[in-house]
Amino acid sequence: MTEKDFYKKAAIYWANVPATIDGVLGGFGNFSDIDIDGSRAFLNKVLSSANPPATKLALDCGAGIGRVTKHLLIHYFEKIDLVEPDLKFITEAKINIGDDVTKLGTLYQTGLQNFRPHKNYDVIWCQWVLGHLNDSDLIKFLSRSKEALSKNGLIIIKENITTSKEVEYDEDDSSMTRPLELMTKIFDQVNLRIIHSDIQLLYLL
Repeated sequence: MTEKDFYKKAAIYWANVPATIDGVLGGFGNFSDIDIDGSRAFLNKVLSSANPPATKLALDCGAGIGRVTKHLLIHYFEKIDLVEPDLKFITEAKINIGDDVTKLGTLYQTGLQNFRPHKNYDVIWCQWVLGHLNDSDLIKFLSRSKEALSKNGLIIIKENITTSKEVEYDEDDSSMTRPLELMTKIFDQVNLRIIHSDIQLLYLL
């Protein structure tokens, strides 16, 4: 598959996904609260560390309908910018966030492979989106993100990883799931240092 086809196929897939929590989570909307609880615990650890990032401006990458912004980031940061290529998701995000819409900063309608930060961010939040970038574009995106961090700023990445050492491709949404070893290798290429990591546990209640 060519690079152009890789991104085009993903765009077509998401264009046909409803702008709902169940839609953006691939039918697993019931996991949303558990996911947010895990992210909140992680973010609390980060913000209580010895050299925490500031909480003025965050960037939500692959923001979808603003689920993570609404239920997590908006409670910690003064402003949040969103990056999301699908227009209907951006439109829904503004509605979904409701009374806190004044905390929204700039909403960028573009894919991460084309996104160029023009601000300095305290936290750049990437969740279940980096699999939509090929390795080359992921390295470039992380390099640009690194340069866009404010003092003590962090890139927080929450992604699925394979249990094997192989990359797994999803033909439906044109994405890939990478093994931890490959993710770590990519971080090393960009001179990013892992300062904290954790595993999200999902429990069916």
